[in-house]
Amino acid sequence: MKERILNSRKVLEEILDSGLAIYGVNTGFGALAKVRISKGEQEKLQLNMIRSHSAGVGKPLPREIVRATMLLRENTFARGNSGVRLEVLETLVEMLNKGVHPIVPEKGSVGASGDLAPLAHIALVMVGEGKAEYEGEILSGKDALKKAGIKPLRLRAKEAMALINGTQLMTAIAALSVHDAEKLIKTAEIAAALSLEALNGVFDAFEERVHRLRPHTGQILTARNIRRLIKGSKLILSGQEASSKFGYPHDPYTLRCIPQVLGAARDTIAHARQIIETEINSVTDNPLVFSEDRTCVSAGNFHGQPVAVAMDMLGIAMTIIGGFSERRIARLLDEKLNRGLPPFLVPKEVKEGLNSGFMLAQYTAAALASENKVLAHPASIDSIPTSANFEDYVSMGATAARKAMDIIENTWRILAIELLCACQAADLQGAEKLGLGTRVAYSMIRSEVPMLREDRVLSDDIEKIYGIIRIGRLVKEVGKHINLI
Repeated sequence: MKERILNSRKVLEEILDSGLAIYGVNTGFGALAKVRISKGEQEKLQLNMIRSHSAGVGKPLPREIVRATMLLRENTFARGNSGVRLEVLETLVEMLNKGVHPIVPEKGSVGASGDLAPLAHIALVMVGEGKAEYEGEILSGKDALKKAGIKPLRLRAKEAMALINGTQLMTAIAALSVHDAEKLIKTAEIAAALSLEALNGVFDAFEERVHRLRPHTGQILTARNIRRLIKGSKLILSGQEASSKFGYPHDPYTLRCIPQVLGAARDTIAHARQIIETEINSVTDNPLVFSEDRTCVSAGNFHGQPVAVAMDMLGIAMTIIGGFSERRIARLLDEKLNRGLPPFLVPKEVKEGLNSGFMLAQYTAAALASENKVLAHPASIDSIPTSANFEDYVSMGATAARKAMDIIENTWRILAIELLCACQAADLQGAEKLGLGTRVAYSMIRSEVPMLREDRVLSDDIEKIYGIIRIGRLVKEVGKHINLI
């Protein structure tokens, strides 16, 4: 690796010495690419680029996203096609190891030449400017580096281009979002299984042979998980039993089609993972140095379209999960639909009308599900030309990634509400009748939040459950007892 990095830099310098034009190295940027920059002005060009491109606005990005972005940028350089000196990688690694975290505004990237503005704010600290967090304080970049014992970089030809051309911000957010989505889909299956039991759902629709006839991978896996979760349940019915008891041999779609709907989301998450894993291990700056034939090629690997489309798809899948969950919440609370449960899950011994039960929890779930629908509009189809129409079709990948992250956060809370309502319904039905996996989930929820016997502040309960599912505790605990896939 080290040899490739050193050789790449050597080749770049040799090409520069030959007098050939290299975009962004001895030329201007974007629409100014036809302007040649003399050798004596090339270092000034790099610093000017970092300063001028540090144009982000909005709230600072969370530390975990900044750190992930820095790590991915370093990983790109490590492949040895960026033409940067070894010192650039070493500075990034040192900042990560010593906890110097640039303050990076969340908005400003159109995802065309990559995430120019956000990455420029990181590079700004590397040269001793901008702002950074260090040991809990917000300091100037110069002071943060000094306190951490890190020497500021003096950028050489091409290094500013390498630092800010790339998809690392959108990819960092995307990687964290895919990780969360993989936990979320299993949580959604647990919540759906609890609701299925609480509503005396029909088992027939989850039979293995049904899903082998439509062999989408996600559908098969979700059906398998549901079967494992409800194994041994005394609340689940056969189609014949349901027909005798309720008049219908099957359930509404939010119960009967759990494998088909959540399975489709599973397949989307798997696709997003594949795209993001590829992107993480790609070289996305510009121009690219090929040491093998000693050439420097200007191309478009920085364009964020693959990430943008994947994140829009992920956001849509998460929106579907949230909307699907909200409809089961509404069914659990509605006495006309919940198969004998009391209105809003208020225990029957409590005076009718005096308590609202989970009525407003469904309002909150509906608000979050509706907001998700607005956020799910694809960012990747909304291009606005930049750089005097030179960058004439942009990806909006960072927007797509941030939206997906926001949708996931909303969906966690919708699932927290479903889990609370399903556990309340299980209490009313007889929690001892739950299946092997759902009983474990019920016990964990009840270890945090007691049954609702009379009205109390529900936002506290929702946030408690959000906390345990968001960090994966529920999935981990259930996974100890059954093999969740």
